[in-house]
Amino acid sequence: MKTAVSIPDDVFEQAETLAHRAKRSRSEVYARALKEYVARHAPDRVTEAMDHALEQVNEPATDKFVSRVARRTLERTEW
Repeated sequence: MKTAVSIPDDVFEQAETLAHRAKRSRSEVYARALKEYVARHAPDRVTEAMDHALEQVNEPATDKFVSRVARRTLERTEW
């Protein structure tokens, strides 16, 4: 999809320099930057991805010692 946006001159120049150094097109640099920005501001998607990864592993925690130590560590951690 094509779109037009206004950005500050200094940001444009920095993006141009980055694209040139990385041997990437301007469109690719902007698309990757926007994708990263959206991902950082969509915590639910991160949680969903982590949940999915854990489902794929599908290994129950069977080591009771590790579970106890982890629980104690979390209890002592200030949230």
